[in-house]
Amino acid sequence: MGFRYLLVARFGLTNLVALAIAAAIYLQGWLDAMFVTNIIELVLVIIVVFLYGLAQCGRKVWQTSIELNDLKSEAPPADSRAGKYLESVYGSQPHGREMLASVLRAKLANRIAVVRNVANSLVLLGLIGTVIGFIIALSSVNPNTAADTDSIAPVIGRLISGMSVALYTTLVGSVLHVWLTVNHRLLASGTINLYAAIIELGERRGRV
Repeated sequence: MGFRYLLVARFGLTNLVALAIAAAIYLQGWLDAMFVTNIIELVLVIIVVFLYGLAQCGRKVWQTSIELNDLKSEAPPADSRAGKYLESVYGSQPHGREMLASVLRAKLANRIAVVRNVANSLVLLGLIGTVIGFIIALSSVNPNTAADTDSIAPVIGRLISGMSVALYTTLVGSVLHVWLTVNHRLLASGTINLYAAIIELGERRGRV
């Protein structure tokens, strides 16, 4: 692989470091409280969404890396994104090349948008968990029995359970959002490099 797959290597190293940190935190026992009833179900939903976004990001990183590799050759394959763009701009006027460049930019931006959208949804899922947690916490509060000492203990237990749901789902959603956002920015930087390289090559080809 080497230098030709630098973007893939950066993606792998980033997630290896993040996974190592997550494993160290788990081994310290700091996440044990998440694996209880009322919490684990919501946390698993957030994790599944995160893994979907990470898989999409990994696939697009690989695709972008291959397209960057195509540009390193003297003549990119005709069926590649660069090859198709170069064919369309060959001998075209500056205005036409500008329009084609705008279309290319929109296509590349749209291709990676799904990763950003999934990352944003993780925060929303965490907030939904927060709302559910507060509902659980407040559902057992009855103002009519608030002065009854015998009913205080169950209410406190219910409050603690609800607050645990609220806090842990918010924490998991926020942390995984940051994790996936870092990967999205890595993908975005590779996409920008790909766009710039294709446009630069296209300008040279277009003036021929």
